Amino acid sequence: MSNLMILVAGPYRSGTNDDPALMQKNLDYLESVTLQLFRAGHLPVIGEWVALPLLKLAGSKVPGDGPYEEILYPVAERLLHKCDAILRLEGESKGADEDVRIGKERGLQIFYHLADVPGCA
Repeated sequence: MSNLMILVAGPYRSGTNDDPALMQKNLDYLESVTLQLFRAGHLPVIGEWVALPLLKLAGSKVPGDGPYEEILYPVAERLLHKCDAILRLEGESKGADEDVRIGKERGLQIFYHLADVPGCA
């Protein structure tokens, strides 16, 4: 089994009406699969893990403001240049759907269930 760098994609801002508690709940959901991925020998990454500190440094105050638009989705796109695969978790998300579209264009493996990832069955 090869070790994969896997972008975990799913809802973050979608469906939250920008409620910070709901956004955190979505991040917790994304993070819920990362330990199992890691223990299976993979390197899980979530765009928000990279973007959130950058947003703070850039002075973002609310989701959708200038720094947010400058940083959040471009981080995921840049990560996709380095990733081998995407694990697309359930839930409506335009950003995650865009990640999958880009991933398919780049020939990345796309998984829709944790059990489909090598070593995670």
